[in-house]
Amino acid sequence: MSYKFDVERACEACVDWIRDWFEENGKGCNAVLGISGGKDSSVVAALCVKALGKERVIGVLMPQGEQFDIDYSRELCEFLGIKNYTVNIGKTVEALKEALGFVPSVQAATNLPPRIRMAATYAVAQSNNGRVANTCNLSEDWVGYATRYGDGAGDFSPISRFTVQEVKAMGRYLGLPEKFVEKPPLDGLCGKTDEDNLGFTYAVLDAYIREGIEPEPEIKAKIDRLHKLNLFKLKYMDCFEYEP
Repeated sequence: MSYKFDVERACEACVDWIRDWFEENGKGCNAVLGISGGKDSSVVAALCVKALGKERVIGVLMPQGEQFDIDYSRELCEFLGIKNYTVNIGKTVEALKEALGFVPSVQAATNLPPRIRMAATYAVAQSNNGRVANTCNLSEDWVGYATRYGDGAGDFSPISRFTVQEVKAMGRYLGLPEKFVEKPPLDGLCGKTDEDNLGFTYAVLDAYIREGIEPEPEIKAKIDRLHKLNLFKLKYMDCFEYEP
């Protein structure tokens, strides 16, 4: 039998889970999340609004200097009617690079903005009785397309067990405008899409994850390698277990 995603069941169960999580881990607290205007942050914000009410959801817009697509973030907050803050991280990123005293590696420079964004999101959360929502999805996590302690951090994670295709279906079920559901995810650095950088589409990846449909051998090998290399990102820190 082929796999079929029950979007109504998934959304309603996720909304119930968010409510229960806040009852247990932050009764009366607000949900705080970074808003990019893409499908993931849009769906998580919409789920939180449905679960908690728009008065308890706060968006954090974090452009790095001038950001050409920041209007998506503003329009999403307006559409959902949620309170929001804009924190421009551009000067902070440059100041930290300068403070290092050396030229950071490409990987370090790439991961610096997401980590600063998460610091800003937590600053907003702790100043507004908040809990931070992680907005990563299963597909990105599967191949390590998230920054550890950056966008991969958070206090609760509503969509980390849903693939990209499923998140898009949830966005439509929740009534989000198509522009937010289908906004191409960009890396925020060189203007390329996630799929350009990965070298395969999320549709191919999702079919492999959910239905076991193997892509061509070269792509399958790349997905398997990325998954194995990045499994550590999905775990809490490994700890030495001392027995006194």
